[in-house]
Amino acid sequence: MTPPTPPLAPTDLRKLIVLIAASAVDMIGFAIVLPLLPFYAEALDATPATIGWIIASFSIAQLISAPLWGRVSDRYGRRPALLIGLSASAVAYVAFGLANTVTLLFLSRIIQGAGGGTTGVAQAYVADSIPAADRARALGWLSAATSLGVMIGPVVGSLAAHWGRAAPGFVAAALCVANVIFAWRYLPESRRFGEGPPAARKPIWHAAWQVFRRPGTPVARLVWIYAVGMLAFTCLTSVLPLFLGAEYGVTEKTIGYFFLYVGALSLVMRSVFLGPIIKRIGELGAMRTGGACLVVGLLLYPAVSTLWGLALIIPFVPIGTALLFPSTTALMSRAADKSELGTVMGSAQTFAGLARVIAPILATRAFQDYGHNWPFYMAAATVALASVLAFRLGPVSDPQPAGT
Repeated sequence: MTPPTPPLAPTDLRKLIVLIAASAVDMIGFAIVLPLLPFYAEALDATPATIGWIIASFSIAQLISAPLWGRVSDRYGRRPALLIGLSASAVAYVAFGLANTVTLLFLSRIIQGAGGGTTGVAQAYVADSIPAADRARALGWLSAATSLGVMIGPVVGSLAAHWGRAAPGFVAAALCVANVIFAWRYLPESRRFGEGPPAARKPIWHAAWQVFRRPGTPVARLVWIYAVGMLAFTCLTSVLPLFLGAEYGVTEKTIGYFFLYVGALSLVMRSVFLGPIIKRIGELGAMRTGGACLVVGLLLYPAVSTLWGLALIIPFVPIGTALLFPSTTALMSRAADKSELGTVMGSAQTFAGLARVIAPILATRAFQDYGHNWPFYMAAATVALASVLAFRLGPVSDPQPAGT
């Protein structure tokens, strides 16, 4: 019989609550502008393929910055890296609000992507603060904060769009400035410096290179599962506004309500059901179940022809992602060397960033050249591949400390 998990220390719980609050506000700003981007770009005469490159530019910047932020957080602490990333988002949203050319849209995405490389830092913050047995649930709470942002942000953006094209960007920037002030005041450092022997200095790309060099190790296989799942999910999100606009007549003033529905489902799943599911079937089981749900949802998107039918199949995707991503990240935090945890998490975000670069380019090109349904079939095929990797993965445990 598994012994009960001890409750979190009050100081660790407070740190986690502040991080979750800051992440939620950050995602609200992100979600205000993201669903509007394809509509704004189309108004500036951008083709679907060009829109794919605009979306991908965020991930190119994130791809480059993620391992750098991971190393900075390992050396100087999680808090400084997170504060700089939040500040970069505010600058990016101002650029979005002022954008009257496709070039400025590219610039806003690049700035935001460079700051968005701190996603792995936030995950490392959780791993610093939460015991391994509770980590998947805590990461689920963190991802629930992003779901809350996805739920609220698009509606705010759609409402702000009634005040003019610049309003959503400026509203998002104001939220980010307030968030930086809040995090500066209330977010403490989570890194416990001086614990254990110092790690040998390795090249910053070492962890990413090890994923290629030793793809059969638990960490590498989990990174591949995370990245392939992200590729599929980003294929969906990249073309969803275009798909809904072409098939159902959705505009920038109504797209927010679809994201509200998806975000609400994801929030409930991650904050209420994820913990009990993890306790019943474990992180491995949750990861595998999530992959299966995601495949089903992606295949069913093009199979319906009414909004009511769409409302019935949409839940498969937020359920799938709520199970797949937090479980994979928690397993990764178990398998990683604790002295390199921030670097490993940053490396995972590098591969996720690479997936986010490739996905919108492929998905929007397929949407433009082959038909509106093809991006969904491509995404389902990639998740099926991730599911194969997940079923071939054995139990994952914390590595033994050096010298034991």
